[in-house]
Amino acid sequence: MVPRIGVSVDIRPRDLPIVLIGAAGGALALWAGASPEIAIPVALLIVLDIRVRRWRRRI
Repeated sequence: MVPRIGVSVDIRPRDLPIVLIGAAGGALALWAGASPEIAIPVALLIVLDIRVRRWRRRI
């Protein structure tokens, strides 16, 4: 038997106050003239809870 290795990525929104802070920060960065290629991913990292897990399963 060979163990199988996998990866799961869980993406879910955070609580409402953190979502509002992330959205406001992203909007402020765009309003101040920051590049959208930088401001939008940073705001999404604040708003979303992203977890990457590795797991190993035996068959």
